[in-house]
Amino acid sequence: MKRFQRVLIPLSALVVALSAATAADGQSLADRAARNDGTVRFSFPAKPNVCGDGAATIYINEKDGRQRVQVRGNSWNYTTSKYTDEWMPMCEEGPVRIALSVDDGVVTSLRTYVGREWRATPAAIDLGRVTGREAADFLLAIAARPGRSQLSRDAIFAATLAEGAEIWPRLIQIARNGELPREARKNAIFWLGQEAAVAATAGLRELIDSRDEIEIREQAVFALSQRPNDESVPALIALIRRPNVDPRLKKTALFWLGQKDDPRALALFEELLIKG
Repeated sequence: MKRFQRVLIPLSALVVALSAATAADGQSLADRAARNDGTVRFSFPAKPNVCGDGAATIYINEKDGRQRVQVRGNSWNYTTSKYTDEWMPMCEEGPVRIALSVDDGVVTSLRTYVGREWRATPAAIDLGRVTGREAADFLLAIAARPGRSQLSRDAIFAATLAEGAEIWPRLIQIARNGELPREARKNAIFWLGQEAAVAATAGLRELIDSRDEIEIREQAVFALSQRPNDESVPALIALIRRPNVDPRLKKTALFWLGQKDDPRALALFEELLIKG
């Protein structure tokens, strides 16, 4: 038994070394994907609050105890039932698995899964495991390409799941890019509101104050409203109080402020009603 163990250890080390050498062949993930046509797969580590059933459903656990759930083909929903501690969904903590459709070296669509394993498919090319940062860079580069709103939305969503990736600077670039479809830009702003910290909140304020089209600016107000109350409530109140702000933006800010259970919001409403 001891002799077998002495042989096994160096063989295992050799397998790891060969795998690392294959992944480090000098080719980026984009280069490796572009060399193939058809279905191309890869995977990467998920953030700690992300899990899935390996198929259609992905769960993101929020800091406030809510759970954001997406079932393929539908929009996000929050689960807030007080009885959720009585049952356990089929949910594995990663990895995130991406299946690309590649045509003549160009990604035309992608599917995102979390957990479980790939079904053995001879025609599919598996590029193996990459880091969360490498995956996010690749996905956000796809999202920044003009012309395909759905592909951009899917790529941004997948990037938000990556462990160890700071994506908000790229999301702001996408949100500001007037050459991209409106829906792609609005989606980038939505995820800024979900993901970003103080620095990205400043970027949202710049979008609100810009001369961009009103739908983009209203989406930035919504994204700002999704930040924690200590950030969002003062920012929304300041926007409402400012002179020379588009009335549509003020109306949007008032609407989202009305969704807050915060005494500062009530005080502002009382002030405005008295003045009115």
